[in-house]
Amino acid sequence: MVQGDPSFRAGNGEDFERLYKESYPRVLKTMVAMVGDTTAAQDCAQEAFGRAHKAWHRWRPASSPEAWVQQIAVRVAVSRRRHDRLRHLGGSLRRLPWKGHAPDHDGSNAPGDTLIAALRSLPPRQAAAVVLRYHHGYSNQEIATALGAPESTVADQLTKARAALSVALENQSSSSATLMLPGAHSR
Repeated sequence: MVQGDPSFRAGNGEDFERLYKESYPRVLKTMVAMVGDTTAAQDCAQEAFGRAHKAWHRWRPASSPEAWVQQIAVRVAVSRRRHDRLRHLGGSLRRLPWKGHAPDHDGSNAPGDTLIAALRSLPPRQAAAVVLRYHHGYSNQEIATALGAPESTVADQLTKARAALSVALENQSSSSATLMLPGAHSR
């Protein structure tokens, strides 16, 4: 992770290009966890870097440049999820007279799918905090910068997110166990 690196200069094009190359994979993973769909995540990451590029001259070295981009990306993803929910609600309302609903995916239930579904059930900022901490290894201070929130809020969001994920994953595990064939063993 690029942390408060003094070699980054606000407004310098070469430094922004280096930031993009070094940070894009982690920003993309955060977006995948937040929006679920890889294509939508790529769109969010690109939009975040586009916004960051326009504002690069305003970045201040007091914070890590990657945490700053993650903050922008989280805002983009939150906006995207809000927009998607509204679009989904509109589609659901148009389908009300119909009985039945098409499944969201092909029915596979890979462990990663279960975790992503559980992450997507969290409020967006909690999901972002979890990904930034446990996937990217950010400190509470870096997460606070990325989310534009106080460190105490980040700690609270992580505590609530862990509890919610534990329940969601336990429920998934319980419901999958009932579907297992006799003689099959769960972990």
